[in-house]
Amino acid sequence: MLAIVSAIASTPRSPVGITESRNIVSLHWPSLTADRRQRDLDSLASGETIDVLVIGGGITGAGVALDAASRGLSTVLVEQSDLASGTSSYSSGLVHGGLRYLASRQINVAVESATERGILMERTAPHLVRSLPMLMPDLADIPAKRRRLARLGFQAGDLLRASVRTNKSLLPAPRRISGAEAKLLFPTVRADSGLLSFDGQLEDDCRLVIAVARTAAAYGAKILPRVTARWIAGDGAQVRDELTGLETRINARSVVNATGVWAGKLEPGVRLRARRGSHIIVPTSTLRDPRAALVVPVDGTFHELVSVLPQSDGTTYIGTTDVLVDDIGARVQPTADDVDFLLATANKALEVALTRDDVVGQFAGLRPVTIDDEGVEVDLSRKHQISIGDTGALTIVGGKLTTYRKMAEEAVDKAVEIAGIWAADCQTRALPLVGAASRDRLAEIKAPQRLIDRYGVEAEQLVALAADNKDLAAPVVAGSPVTRAELVFGVQNELAMTPEDLVDRRTRLGLVDGQRAEALEVATSLLAHAV
Repeated sequence: MLAIVSAIASTPRSPVGITESRNIVSLHWPSLTADRRQRDLDSLASGETIDVLVIGGGITGAGVALDAASRGLSTVLVEQSDLASGTSSYSSGLVHGGLRYLASRQINVAVESATERGILMERTAPHLVRSLPMLMPDLADIPAKRRRLARLGFQAGDLLRASVRTNKSLLPAPRRISGAEAKLLFPTVRADSGLLSFDGQLEDDCRLVIAVARTAAAYGAKILPRVTARWIAGDGAQVRDELTGLETRINARSVVNATGVWAGKLEPGVRLRARRGSHIIVPTSTLRDPRAALVVPVDGTFHELVSVLPQSDGTTYIGTTDVLVDDIGARVQPTADDVDFLLATANKALEVALTRDDVVGQFAGLRPVTIDDEGVEVDLSRKHQISIGDTGALTIVGGKLTTYRKMAEEAVDKAVEIAGIWAADCQTRALPLVGAASRDRLAEIKAPQRLIDRYGVEAEQLVALAADNKDLAAPVVAGSPVTRAELVFGVQNELAMTPEDLVDRRTRLGLVDGQRAEALEVATSLLAHAV
């Protein structure tokens, strides 16, 4: 593998090699590499008992690992594949403020969501989360009464923002706008007027997972992808290194099963079903480069919405669906019905008629629903669930990406209580993630804005890589803003070990069908030279 950029020595509770300031900026975040992974795995062979073992490398598992490690607990995370290889990499990328929960009178959940959105935007990840203008056009099939109710709902959402003290400069108040202004924001919208509101948008859900995992490593956590938990118990697990086939028993005072929709495979008492959320991808240029998202009610109601979400790489996501599925394999794809539904719904609000020929990619993720004793579904999309199973391990399922930090805090609180071990109070409410800095500091960085949005202060390292080797400044594939320097950075710092890690998760080039094969070829060549 390529050389490690920064040598570190892990120390729990205090981040290693980090220089903090009032601008929450750090220049020496630790690197996650294949060599470090192997050293961490070898260190477990002694049989030493750790405090917390986390199973699952999505946003929930990474969040639990960071929360535990930053409290001073010795922590290990194992993931059978790559980090963010499951549901966490297939979301809409929205950081919701809780408006939908207000509509269903779930006030506590709404407040929690708005609070966590503010924490992400202002403290922990201002580089990864930005304000997103969202336009809901006044469509003919939406009665005037429902439009008025929608406006009242958005105003209530703004009161909620104010109540949790998120800065209004980040999330301005909602307002009605004219058709002319709507056209300026979304040139192909079909509307004479609309309602403009603001919410949070992640630059990339995978980048959030990677940032949380690397920050956990800075506090001493061992992050071990491609290590499968064969079985779990309350005092540890039997794990297998998928690269060597070697098995190891990890002894732990507490075990947290954070494998999402697949939690029942390790904890048979957890009864789960899954719902599929599908997205399609179209070129943003097809929509004449909108500067806002479009929110389209399904069938004239506000119970179900389809969003048209421009991304920073020249693509636009359209989603999502909510379909019950029986097969919860590792990878799901949108069905033809999903694609047709999303196109038809989006087209109701567009002057251009999108067709299947416009779709350049698609993806789908699974979210869990539990089954109660009567066989009735219990929706976990709003509030997460923490339980102790027959194995003695703690299982956490459900919730939203926005509230991952709070979910992790509650899971570690419970784990500490059950295990009877000492730990500091939760630290993550004000703990900046890798790359984080104040918005003023981010504005000073001399790098392309896209790199700043994805890497924060580490964007300067990407610029330096390309300056040292001009070949790395070249795009991975023609027409994409992703450079070869980003692939190198993924190997050097973000534990990318396969071409798929680089293409599908560190950069997301693989989401566009027409560029995935070429991108994999470039990534394969890079990895071959790195060994």
